[in-house]
Parts: sequence; structure tokens; C-alpha cells
Amino acid sequence: MGTPSVIDTRARGPRLYHVHQDHPLAVALLAELAIDHSIRYGGTAGAIHRRLRDCPAADYSAPDGDLLVLVDHGDPVAGGGFRRLDPATAEIQRVWTAREHRRGGLATRVLAELEAEMVRLGYREALVTAGDRQPEARALYRAAGYAEVGSGAACFFRFAKALGAGARQLGTTTPGAAARTHGRGRRRG
Repeated sequence: MGTPSVIDTRARGPRLYHVHQDHPLAVALLAELAIDHSIRYGGTAGAIHRRLRDCPAADYSAPDGDLLVLVDHGDPVAGGGFRRLDPATAEIQRVWTAREHRRGGLATRVLAELEAEMVRLGYREALVTAGDRQPEARALYRAAGYAEVGSGAACFFRFAKALGAGARQLGTTTPGAAARTHGRGRRRG
């Protein structure tokens, strides 16, 4: 859980941290995601938060997954994660941007970083599901080159994308420029 060490002091805007599910930044992100889902789909934020936290933390940790959080002035403003479905396929989940920071490209940056990590880990395909009450998420995935591959349950849309060199062209940062944290994560500027 340690304190992030700053490598690139010239970096501007939100800083990227790769963290464990129990890291305080991840806990805050999951709490906000639970509130957002409860508003969109009903249910209590507490129950949704418990479901998010009950997912095995190892699913979103190296060597098979990742969980990242963008932090601006000490507060988590966006994030997301992925986990292994099979040796070639990763599933993106937990993508979220704080309401007051939406429409500023943060979700695109998160998606680009997730894709870069998936490529680095050898995944060849990314899958993601977005709900019918998340039109901005569906638009994000379409804009990033994801193709709709059918729907799951009545209120979910599934998307897929082949990964490779094209994934590195997304977003506003150069994926892979790493800094380290002490403890359970690493930071990127």
C-alpha cells in the first residue's frame, strides 16, 4: 500500500497509479463506482460496493490483471481494471470517471493504459460489457475501436477488440512510461 514515489515531476494532470484492490485509492474508486451503479440501476451503494470488493483481488493483480486509478490533487478521478478470461483474452471492468471530471478524456486515457498493459501481458483480445444505462461507456468503446459482439442479458451490450500495435495509439499518454510505488502498486505520470 505504500507511498508513491515521484519519478517525472514534469508530468501534468492526473497521475496514474497501478494499485491492489485494497489500496485506499482503489477502495475510494470502488465506492464511487458503487454509488454510480446504484443511481443508474437501483440497489444500495453498500450492497454494490460489497459485490465489487468480494471479487477476488488476485483477479485484478499481476500477473494476469491490473487495477489502475488516475489521481488529481490527491483524489481518485478515474480508473478501471482488467482480469484474465483465458490465455489470450482479458475482460475490462470497473471503468469509472468522477462525475465532475467527465468529458475530459480521462476514460480514454484509462482505456489506453489498460490496453497497453494487456498487450504487455500478451493478451490478444479485450472484452468489455456496458449496461443499457451507460450510453457514454458504449460510445467510448465504439470510439476506441471496439465492435459490438452481441448482448448478454437484456440490459447489457458486449464489445470486443483485437489488441496489438493499434492499441498504443489511443489516449493522450505514452503507455509504458512507468514509475514505481513502494508496496502494492506502481505509478505512471
